[in-house]
Amino acid sequence: MILESDYIELKDMAAKFSDSEIAPLAASIDENSKIPQEVISKLIENGFLGIFIPEEYGGAGMDYLSYSIIIEELSRGCASTGVFVSAHSSLCTWPILNFGTEEQKKKYLPQLASGELVGCFCLSEPNAGSDAGSLTTMAVDKGNHYELTGTKNWITNGKEAGVAIVFAKTRKTENHKGISAFIVETNSPGFEIQKAEVKLGIKGSSTTAIALDKVKVPKENLLSREEKGFSLALATLDGGRIGIAAQALGIGEAAFRYALKYSTERVQFGNPLSTLQGIQFMLADMSTKLAASRHLIYHSSQLKDLKHPYSKEGAQAKLFAAEAAMWITTKAIQVCGGNGYTKEYPVERHFRDAKITEIYEGTSEVQRIVIAAMELKEIQ
Repeated sequence: MILESDYIELKDMAAKFSDSEIAPLAASIDENSKIPQEVISKLIENGFLGIFIPEEYGGAGMDYLSYSIIIEELSRGCASTGVFVSAHSSLCTWPILNFGTEEQKKKYLPQLASGELVGCFCLSEPNAGSDAGSLTTMAVDKGNHYELTGTKNWITNGKEAGVAIVFAKTRKTENHKGISAFIVETNSPGFEIQKAEVKLGIKGSSTTAIALDKVKVPKENLLSREEKGFSLALATLDGGRIGIAAQALGIGEAAFRYALKYSTERVQFGNPLSTLQGIQFMLADMSTKLAASRHLIYHSSQLKDLKHPYSKEGAQAKLFAAEAAMWITTKAIQVCGGNGYTKEYPVERHFRDAKITEIYEGTSEVQRIVIAAMELKEIQ
């Protein structure tokens, strides 16, 4: 697809910001396993924490295609920074914007847009990953409030979050029925951040376990209605997958650009590597996979903006972009040879960062299940 001028200008702006403010710090973010506050402050200053929050709530009022473009460019500079913004935006902000009451929107969206609050999404549990319906966290109705008890894990932005979308069962069942969603303030008594995971990649992004011990949640913080949490989670993840696809695209683009430049500078047998047909074939395939990923991501983003069905297209974008990023980063290391295997060169970081895009917000196998189910449904 051909971007209109407004999107081209946005992409250029986000790219310049990423190149000047994010990319130079990416190696230290990875090494120190932390996004510096100065980076978060600059994200806030540029409106990146309120991308699609309407202006009336203090946000930038952009559409989902704009969001995908921004996540792509931020992730090209630093994958950890990209997912920090992505989880805050698509997993916490979006469900409040689309399922919240007016009172909930007025209370939380301005704080999320300004960065006063960082958001997270608490669905996964130790025994409920892809099978979210088997979660065991319970929400007990206590009259004027709910009491939440359980354990969550793999929580992106767990350390920084001031507000969480938490999923719990308001009725004990053996499946997804009975799941409800709640807006939970993380400073509530009984809400405890437990261990922080030590990860292969996206090391600057905090990933934690969270324990809830009789956490009191006001009745007005129920999101949507009781027992509508599972459908709310699926709708949220449909859009979140596009953001992760954009993250994968950014990682793949960064690895490709480095490998391309390296191939023109590294001389072997008297000539640059780029003169070797075997290297050219790898570069050509990288470029093609990136172009295809970008088309899938932008197309699914536009479908979402137009309020057309996009579940299949979003899953296709995530599946293809994630696997493309893993392939591209692997080949980028190959182009760089032994140098690419060392931490002095960024492609090994891109390789480590790429792997998670095949796993979180729905594994590649889950995406294939979603796509196949949608295709089969269309012919019945």
